[in-house]
Amino acid sequence: MQPRRPPLADLPPLAIEPLLAAYRSGALTPRVLVERWLADSAATGDDPAWIMRVPADALRARADALTALDPAVLPLYGVPFAVKDNIDVASLPTTAACPAFAFTASATATAVQRLLDAGAILVGKTNLDQFATGLVGTRSPYGAVPNAFDAAYVSGGSSSGSASVVARGFAAFALGTDTAGSGRVPAGFNNIVGLKPTRGLLPTTGVLPACRSLDCLSIFATSCADAARVLAVAQGVDAQDPYSRPAAAAPLARIARLGVPSTPEFFGDHVQAAAYAQALTHARSLGLELVEMDFSPLHAVADLLYEGPWVAERYAAIRAFFDVRADALEPSVRSIIERGRGLVGADVFAGQYALAALRGRCNALLQQVDALLVPTAPTIHRIDAVAADPIARNSQLGHYTNFVNLLDWSALAVPAGLRSDGLPFGCTVIAPAWCEAPLLALGARWHAALDAPLGATGHRLPHTAATASTLGIRVAVVGAHLSGMPLNHQLTERRAALLAQTTTAPHYRLHALVGTTPPKPGLQRVDADGTAIEVEVWDMPLAGFGSFVAAVPPPLAIGTVELADGGWVKGFVCEPHALYGARDITVYGGWRSFVAAGGTAAVPAGSSASSSAALSAAPSTSSSASPAPL
Repeated sequence: MQPRRPPLADLPPLAIEPLLAAYRSGALTPRVLVERWLADSAATGDDPAWIMRVPADALRARADALTALDPAVLPLYGVPFAVKDNIDVASLPTTAACPAFAFTASATATAVQRLLDAGAILVGKTNLDQFATGLVGTRSPYGAVPNAFDAAYVSGGSSSGSASVVARGFAAFALGTDTAGSGRVPAGFNNIVGLKPTRGLLPTTGVLPACRSLDCLSIFATSCADAARVLAVAQGVDAQDPYSRPAAAAPLARIARLGVPSTPEFFGDHVQAAAYAQALTHARSLGLELVEMDFSPLHAVADLLYEGPWVAERYAAIRAFFDVRADALEPSVRSIIERGRGLVGADVFAGQYALAALRGRCNALLQQVDALLVPTAPTIHRIDAVAADPIARNSQLGHYTNFVNLLDWSALAVPAGLRSDGLPFGCTVIAPAWCEAPLLALGARWHAALDAPLGATGHRLPHTAATASTLGIRVAVVGAHLSGMPLNHQLTERRAALLAQTTTAPHYRLHALVGTTPPKPGLQRVDADGTAIEVEVWDMPLAGFGSFVAAVPPPLAIGTVELADGGWVKGFVCEPHALYGARDITVYGGWRSFVAAGGTAAVPAGSSASSSAALSAAPSTSSSASPAPL
């Protein structure tokens, strides 16, 4: 199944920044990438990682539509990605790995549409444990998805295909889902990054539920930087999703003190235990403090996921289908979902009460440290071993994952090297809700210090000294450096990571400057009549900060900006003389809203600078102006 060489081997690695750099320079076009992708994909033949690949004519049409657009503007221009086949894409079937259940989607999932609007190219829909029920990647009539390093072993599930195509270089990133660990276990088994965001940060509109109150969309990528970029594009409230919620401020700025299990469980896998011991040594080498803790309250929560009433949610999700076609389900999946039929309301309340009692103990545990550091999975199984004992083997793999969604925490699975037998080993960092930014910052630092390969592609993560690769200088950007704006590449090419989308303190005014190329705003701190202005805060590695500052042209400069939470970071400020004749655009609340209203440049000197002056309407860059989804 697997190619002997990485796909698209003579092109840039399928990572976001190398692709964008090649597109911007003219060294690569979307059509060239698509043609090579089609050729290399066909060479793999029957590949169980895919349930369907987008037809060649649709991929070529998508590439040609992108050619007319600007790679400096779209943040995911020409980047190939895949989605798990319990996520809807208009005009394509959604199967959930159950052919009898399949239907053609009438609309595209909100998160997927945001990625398409940002210029990404959808290349296919991926295999999964049927109805997203399983952590092994073998419970599918489309075939068991093998591990990217050794086909005798499981890929992990349920997002098996999504992890496989990223690890093997057929997609720069992929979406999965995560209820019990499905966005983390496959990442750990395939040497890639798996981000399970806080529930509701990524909207689940257009996603077939497993346990709707717990489900999260997850992101697979070969690096934390790529996962952060995808998150920045796809996140945000969706009014159609009742579980969607606006992002809140992270309760911690960075992660330095990590809780580890005092009696870790590996189910007799001594090779996995040795790999975890090496990972703890790696953590200490980064200056992280490790604190041994009793994880028994967490495991008690984990037991509730399948032994408590939450299996009723799995039944509720497909009740109409299950009641008439239970025979169409894979036997292990059917046995799990069938248990939900016998639960009553009293069982659900009893489970909620048990969870509430345990949640207090678990939150108290986590408050003693910044985050937890655990093996992503306690062991890894051969495919034949899972076939011989499918329920017990699967259950073991959720030992360090099943409790996270029930507790509404965030988590990041990161590579942690190879085991002595050559299989990947991964660790997961688990933090409170809304800690995506500090998790990704720590993950980037951890990964860079490993000097690790990217999945199973043979490409390597660029080596950067761990002391300077991340957790560098925080920089607030307000205009042309925002995500999706023309100068954002000046941040990403220096390996800066997006930490937060927030606002300044309410002491600023924003002006559209005259004669700047590309158009830029000027941020002014005022004593009165100020307001909060939209900004993004990026983490800039120390090694790149000097050249970044040197590239800032007058009248702009790097000063210090106050944020909404009262903190101060480095950020763009403007020389006062440049504000004469500039339009005051404070009323828009930020540069992005101003541009969306058609205001792409400041008015000439001498024109009205009133903040209430009307802009002539102009079409904005939106989904209506984006290329067709496929």
